[in-house]
Amino acid sequence: MADLARTDDLFFAQADLNLGQAQSLVADSLHGADDGELFLEYRQSESLAFDDGRLKMASFDTSQGFGLRAVAGESRGFAHASDLSMAAIKRAADTVAAVTRGHNGTLADAPAATNRVLYVDDNPLAAVEFATKVKLLQDIDAYARAADSRVRQVSASLLGEWQAVQIIRGDGARLADIRPLVRLNVSVVVEQDGRMETGSYGAGGRVPYDLYLDPTKWRSQVDEALRIALTNLQSIDTPAGEMDVVLGPGWPGVMLHEAVGHGLEGDFNRKKTSTFSDLMGQLVAAKGVTVIDDGTLPDRRGSLSVDDEGTPSQKNILIEDGILTGYMQDRQNARLMGVPATGNGRRQSYRHHPMPRMTNTFMAAGNHDPQEILQSVKKGLYAVNFGGGQVDITSGKFVFSASEAYLIEDGKIGPAVKGATLIGNGPDAMKRISMIGNDLELDDGIGTCGKDGQGVPVGVGQPTLRIDGITVGGTQV
Repeated sequence: MADLARTDDLFFAQADLNLGQAQSLVADSLHGADDGELFLEYRQSESLAFDDGRLKMASFDTSQGFGLRAVAGESRGFAHASDLSMAAIKRAADTVAAVTRGHNGTLADAPAATNRVLYVDDNPLAAVEFATKVKLLQDIDAYARAADSRVRQVSASLLGEWQAVQIIRGDGARLADIRPLVRLNVSVVVEQDGRMETGSYGAGGRVPYDLYLDPTKWRSQVDEALRIALTNLQSIDTPAGEMDVVLGPGWPGVMLHEAVGHGLEGDFNRKKTSTFSDLMGQLVAAKGVTVIDDGTLPDRRGSLSVDDEGTPSQKNILIEDGILTGYMQDRQNARLMGVPATGNGRRQSYRHHPMPRMTNTFMAAGNHDPQEILQSVKKGLYAVNFGGGQVDITSGKFVFSASEAYLIEDGKIGPAVKGATLIGNGPDAMKRISMIGNDLELDDGIGTCGKDGQGVPVGVGQPTLRIDGITVGGTQV
């Protein structure tokens, strides 16, 4: 694999590491273990922020290190260090071996290697000059201010990352991946008659910076941020109560991610703390609902050639036609549950242990035209974009704030509203889906998922949906 040779240059040609000695240490530390690995990581990241007409912040960081893990039954030993040296790995090996004492496991087979390339492996940080990146942010600021006299503030940020990982197992097997990641965010504040509102828009993926240097691309992001801000200027208070809700395509899939996706991760179900525990093969959503987690989509923010345990990413159907068909698994939970790993073992960095996480999670398209769905609602809410949200995995209860929403009146989109909050229960909401659009969209590449203090990039998506009888919290007095 090309990635394996390239990561060898990073970890063994330029650091105080010897491949053969490292493999021997890993083998010794995992003797008697059920599973485990040495995870090597090299990461470059940068961030530029432009605000109030000037560059407010620019940072660049290079980090490297390793995490060594031994798994014995439900226990694990884990040690990490930023010191890529044989001495540091030896100390870590002595530490993690403690978990295997008295345990007589058989080390699991290594994941099958993959040669799939899901994204470019060139380093986007090195491909574009710093001055070019600053000029991009300056141009965004100037374009937004010239677009409308009501613009009072423009904020733009550019973020880039290049991560190289190599995984060494106890039997000497090695797997590697190289992961670029970029993101461009734009936020606009407008004012009219003393009222100020904000609109924001972001996009990104495992692609080079070139895409976002294209004026056609970044201007469309500015236009969208400005449109949202101006729409919010005309918004009225949201009426509260139970009503039919139509969710727009794309980013509103974040509600699916939070309210349903986390509950389908293997660790919660093995421990029986998920509302979906012990429901395999049962109806958990309305007929027609199919939910997929797919880490193989090219260039997407949540995609991986291999996960952080070395398992190839794959397309996993979690719910099919309303029936629960699978959970997302890392290697440890898959082994304990007696099922295959699904390529969902992810970690934030070498400092963190892997656990089951989503990649790109979305609902498959249905057969209804989006206009047909809107016209079917006499009085309700059309939620196009979401901000923050909270979910309880055990009960499935959720609260989500809509950052862009409209009233639906006699099947037509009415005035924009502010302060709309959707309140409900994930499994219950899935059973209330009555119409599924034919317009599946994935988000534009802005999602970061948090779990147990770890954040990883993810993708979400869905078609237009009608959900009947959802509680809407509002601001109307």
